[in-house]
Amino acid sequence: MLISDLNDTLAMVLAIGDGKVLEPLTARRAIAAMPFGGTYRIIDFALTNCLHSGLRRIMVLTQYNSLSLQNHIRDGWSIFNTDLGEYIMPVTPPINSTVSTYAGVADALYKNLYLLDGAKEETIILVSGEQIYRMDYAAVLAFHAEHGADVTIAGVPAVNAYGATFPVALEVEGIDVKGVRTESTVPGPDDNLVWPMRVFVFKRKKLVELLKLLDGRSPIEAPLSTLIGDNMQLFKRVVAYRFGGTSGRVTQDRYWRRLDHLDDYYEANMDLLELEPPLDLYQADWQIRTYQTQRPPARTVPGRSCNEGICVNSIVSGGTVIAGGGVNHSVLGNRVYIDDGATVEDSILFSDVKVGEGAQLRRCILDRQVQVPPNEQIGFDKARDAKRFTMTPNGVIVIPSDYKFTS
Repeated sequence: MLISDLNDTLAMVLAIGDGKVLEPLTARRAIAAMPFGGTYRIIDFALTNCLHSGLRRIMVLTQYNSLSLQNHIRDGWSIFNTDLGEYIMPVTPPINSTVSTYAGVADALYKNLYLLDGAKEETIILVSGEQIYRMDYAAVLAFHAEHGADVTIAGVPAVNAYGATFPVALEVEGIDVKGVRTESTVPGPDDNLVWPMRVFVFKRKKLVELLKLLDGRSPIEAPLSTLIGDNMQLFKRVVAYRFGGTSGRVTQDRYWRRLDHLDDYYEANMDLLELEPPLDLYQADWQIRTYQTQRPPARTVPGRSCNEGICVNSIVSGGTVIAGGGVNHSVLGNRVYIDDGATVEDSILFSDVKVGEGAQLRRCILDRQVQVPPNEQIGFDKARDAKRFTMTPNGVIVIPSDYKFTS
């Protein structure tokens, strides 16, 4: 695809989820701002895809608990040159005579219709900032242009869906979308169905025309794919782009994760610890960009008992110290401290967590700054843990940042 075509494209990253599915971890942050893999934020994947795909004009639609997200965008993504027409810009819900929130993607776009109406770009790509995947958007845009489509909807086949339930499915013949099924479905082996992954390409004028149909209507909660399916007569051609094909410059890990539950979030982090991780973070020409402050290297040291600090098959971020404790099959954020004799297994620890001497953690997620007292046990007594903490259906213990342990 020509650079001039990419310069004629506006990317809109959607980070508007209310975060309820990941509470209590989203009590003070948006889903898009959730830490992942020790050092990243979830939105880094969508923004990295934009960066490597040559997209330099990016709007990020935000809504709930967006301060942490906006700080991260400011600190980690202020890399674009406005003198060259490049930018990344958070967009909050507009306030008119009333203050309202977005009911869904279609409603968010409608309430920002003035931005689309006034945009100079002729192509709009909409992507979710709340999912974990790597994708060459330039390949999607080339596919859209090559087939003369008014709308391109990217979708995942069943094998890449990781058991997610979808509110709609696309009925396709070849690459052409013929209709949209609106019943909730779990993807199955059907070559005539593709499941939307919240990546859309529109001719801008057609998107504006579609959204203007919402004039005078109540805020629409239905997925954008449903709105498209209900108004197919507006478009000359709607096509489906299948995620995980051979086009594009991303190594074909075909990994796509939607975070519908805390267990999804936990499993996505644990995926990184497999012998051959299904998500390739190590492709040299597709590095995932994020913001990292200056920190000393992580290290293991002997504790007061002279026990060596031990770390096995884990991700350990900068500034972390394992001082005589043991860490196995876990993901540790920045500046975590594991004290003498403490053990951490199958767990995710956010930044600035301290695990006291002799404490034992198993299958836990600890939010930032949690201070685990000495000799505490978490993840060993389900009945006791369920009374104190949030427990997921799969038995993972989740401890929020403001939790205070009692002696």
